[in-house]
Amino acid sequence: LKKADIGIAMGIAGSDVSKQAADMILLDDNFSSIETGIEEGRVIFDNLKKSICYTLSSKMPEMLPFVAFFCLNIPLALGAITILCIDFGTDMVPAISLAYEGPESDIMKRKPRNPKQDHLVTERLVSISYGQMGFFQAFAGFFTYIVIMSENGFQPWDLFGIRNKWDSRAINSLTDSYGQEWTYHQRKTLEYTCHTAFFASVVITKWAALVCCKTRRLSIFQQGMKNHVLTFALFFELGLALFLSYCPGLESGLNMYPLKWSWWFTAVPFSLALFCYDEIRKLMMRKCPGGWIERETYY
Repeated sequence: LKKADIGIAMGIAGSDVSKQAADMILLDDNFSSIETGIEEGRVIFDNLKKSICYTLSSKMPEMLPFVAFFCLNIPLALGAITILCIDFGTDMVPAISLAYEGPESDIMKRKPRNPKQDHLVTERLVSISYGQMGFFQAFAGFFTYIVIMSENGFQPWDLFGIRNKWDSRAINSLTDSYGQEWTYHQRKTLEYTCHTAFFASVVITKWAALVCCKTRRLSIFQQGMKNHVLTFALFFELGLALFLSYCPGLESGLNMYPLKWSWWFTAVPFSLALFCYDEIRKLMMRKCPGGWIERETYY
């Protein structure tokens, strides 16, 4: 037992001496329990990775509005309160739902994990969540922001450099691209509406992110939608976003304003693009195992 790579003793029929010398004790004396235990361990590790990837993906659209705010001097696209609504509201149940995801069909065909190299959070996981999923969400939010500003008279090129005037309480006659004058209160109402719309766009694209995070290699069409907790999480996420956007009184408490229905659909193309991109990425990994796509993006 001591010379073996992993010494295994029987929990029922084994002697006390063998149990002390063994690395593993089978409580039910059934060797098939070893395979079951390995599979369960891999599922737990997989699901933790998926949950972390999903959670981190919203950090890029939460950070870039502040980068643009300071570097481009444009009105703030996403506020601190709406960020909290994402992190402590719409993201909570979907992130937890990934813990209920079943095993992928190839999970026992994979090589054993190297504990010194294969960590929960790796460079490739950060690259997928921040650099790929996160950018789709950020682009969707900024596109919706530009659409709302343009519909209200502020063309994108006229937003650069107006931050100080926009935030000044003393200026109540700021002109837009068409010469209309905006008071401080009107500007802030428009800004908070943009915050709400940016938040809604992130939620719409996170639908695709959640579905993409269900699997690490297989297609969603191979895995299926058997995780009913995740299905509930999708509708919970959207329902909470609708509640926060349209519940009376929240404009004074959370600075969230009702949106035109058309503004909810501006993020849909980005959500579909994210889903298609991830499906193609996984298809290429399955078609060319060990290729550069797998080496650079498989987390």
